[in-house]
Amino acid sequence: MANNPGGWMLTLLMTRPRAAAERFVARLAPDLRDRLRVIYAPLLDIVVLPDPVSLDGVRGVIFTSANGVAAGVVAGVHPALPARTLPAYCVGDATAEAARRAGWTVNDCFETADALVAALGDRCPQGPLLHLRGVHARGDIAERLTAAGIKTRAQALYDQRLVALSDAAHRALRGDDPVIVPLFSPRTARQFADAARGPAPLYLAAISEAAAEPLVNMTHSALIVADRPDGAAMAAAVERLSDQASRVEGPRTAQ
Repeated sequence: MANNPGGWMLTLLMTRPRAAAERFVARLAPDLRDRLRVIYAPLLDIVVLPDPVSLDGVRGVIFTSANGVAAGVVAGVHPALPARTLPAYCVGDATAEAARRAGWTVNDCFETADALVAALGDRCPQGPLLHLRGVHARGDIAERLTAAGIKTRAQALYDQRLVALSDAAHRALRGDDPVIVPLFSPRTARQFADAARGPAPLYLAAISEAAAEPLVNMTHSALIVADRPDGAAMAAAVERLSDQASRVEGPRTAQ
């Protein structure tokens, strides 16, 4: 729970799936965590799909989220199979870390899907490649690589099903104390914008311009787009919002 003068609370509302949200909170600086009351209110439920995965003829695997790596393990796509010799291409440090923990040899890690497509387009690795992803995905990686001459197919291993905002989240939004909300995808940003109601001052962090777009018309005290689309940049954005909220809201609520 936040420890702030004047009896006010600074809330961090986490809308990611619980495991990812806890990893994100754990990476925040300890002094920042001490200033925050954390509410976990996932707006997505990750559901692994039952469809089998075939690696026949595949020359490389693409992961664009840690959820894809985890769903691959559940589906039996893991390095205990002959896939151990396949190169793995990842988007994002968290994805690459999850892939390494699962036993994959990560050949390359790219900051964005666009960077992956550009780099592989230049290198022309031997295909076919297999993009293991969620039902809802951005970037058209398989289509763009195939158009560039690298045969690539995509398979959805999991669904990201939208979840209603929790009662605890609604109570925080109906209060007077500031609420910091990091949004990690355009879908969850839209879900939050449609559901959030209340007078609480909102301090919003978006992982990208696309995630920020649904938030622009909300009443908010601040909206920051992360410098890069990754966890470290989002953690930095949360710290900036915390400092700003403490300056703006603390004296008002302490009076």
